[in-house]
Amino acid sequence: MKEQHQKSWFNRNWMWAVPVGGCGCGCLLIILFFVFGIGAAFFGISNMISESEPIDYAFERACFDKEVINALGDGVRKYGVPSGNISLNNDDGKVDFSIPIKGQKGKGTLVIRGIRSNGEWIYEDLYVRIKETQEEINLLEKEKVLESI
Repeated sequence: MKEQHQKSWFNRNWMWAVPVGGCGCGCLLIILFFVFGIGAAFFGISNMISESEPIDYAFERACFDKEVINALGDGVRKYGVPSGNISLNNDDGKVDFSIPIKGQKGKGTLVIRGIRSNGEWIYEDLYVRIKETQEEINLLEKEKVLESI
């Protein structure tokens, strides 16, 4: 009698075993790496933007402004997703950004627009728009503004 050799399990199933990684985690590992890589890049970029000089300056101004505190309440903080853009090129740049903020009494949006020239930020707009009343609280009253240059 002639002996028959049956193909091994791997020879019969290699078409799906190789992409899955043999242990069931190869594709899953690639997908997770891709998802976490994108997430880490997004977090890094959003963290870098939210800690930029004009954003920090504007948020600090809003937190200590008496009119903003009266309208939104104590404990003003950022919430939600900021939107806009910041572009920097050596000592020059532009900022056009909106940050949702809220306090104990209500919500608003911190709006920042300006340019950077020779390493110094000059703000065109820096105000808080109160959500409920649409009132705009100017944070630049005694600051250098773009129109005066």
